[in-house]
Amino acid sequence: MKRSTIVCGDIRMAWMWKRKPLIATSLVVAVSLFVVAVNYSDKPYFLFLPAFGQCFSSRWVSKQPYKAFKPHPGYVSIPKQEPLRLHCELCSIVSSSGQMLGQAAGPRIDRSPCIWRMNNAPTRGFENDVGRRTTLRVVSHTSVPLLLQKPQYFFGQGNDTVYVVWGPLRNMRTDGKGIVYNMLQQASENYPHARIYVTTEDRMNYCDRVFKKETGKDRIQSGSYLSTGWFTLILAMDMCKEIHIYGMINDTYCKSESYRKVPYHYYEAGSRDECAEYLLHESAPYGGHRFITEKSVFAKWAKSHAIKFMNPLWQPS
Repeated sequence: MKRSTIVCGDIRMAWMWKRKPLIATSLVVAVSLFVVAVNYSDKPYFLFLPAFGQCFSSRWVSKQPYKAFKPHPGYVSIPKQEPLRLHCELCSIVSSSGQMLGQAAGPRIDRSPCIWRMNNAPTRGFENDVGRRTTLRVVSHTSVPLLLQKPQYFFGQGNDTVYVVWGPLRNMRTDGKGIVYNMLQQASENYPHARIYVTTEDRMNYCDRVFKKETGKDRIQSGSYLSTGWFTLILAMDMCKEIHIYGMINDTYCKSESYRKVPYHYYEAGSRDECAEYLLHESAPYGGHRFITEKSVFAKWAKSHAIKFMNPLWQPS
């Protein structure tokens, strides 16, 4: 009986030994397929997490909340034309809205692993409400001249912020005729440590297609321009596992009884009221941002993605 047990054990060991190459090959194939799917899909990477989430250690990612994870070919560096590599477990997107004023959200924002801002929105003088740190800044082509008014502040060696600049091909072309691209190229020469990326034409077209898919309207035919917030959220869904958005109202806020009159930008005291600005753009026959329409789309995305809205706090219905 004892000898029989030993023989059976030897047979099982031999069978397992023969199966090892097959098991190893299967694992390699599975991992390779996952990498290919992640690198070439236009969908945000964390949509794959339900299937693969148990393979990632939360202890490991918490030690490196901000690290290179996978290349994003829709965003390339100046001047090396290298794809952006960025990943963060939690991104706090700070709106430029006057809703940020008086909320004392700064300390909470600064505790986030990654903090995103837009255009030339400052932190100095508003630290208690908007925080101090900036990991990434999404910039419209129209705001680049504003950054270049303070080049040392935005691009100096002590600033390790990543800049992602979006704009139409006519301003971003790389053949010497793109006026904004030329500005950024000069900035990168003056400040070689600056981390400046531009959105590719393919990625710009992708963002247009998303707008048409979500609204049923062609952006160009409807005479509208996508906002920096639109490009920011699409970028964030591709790079952040969880997103907290500060200072963004929902699409019905301006009609609610709790409506609060605030400046369009928190750093422009006395400027047009935010809701008045939104309504003006929403009804513009040409050249306006569809802020209210975009916010209804963001609410839809928040139902299927890890997106939370803060200050004011609201959840999509």
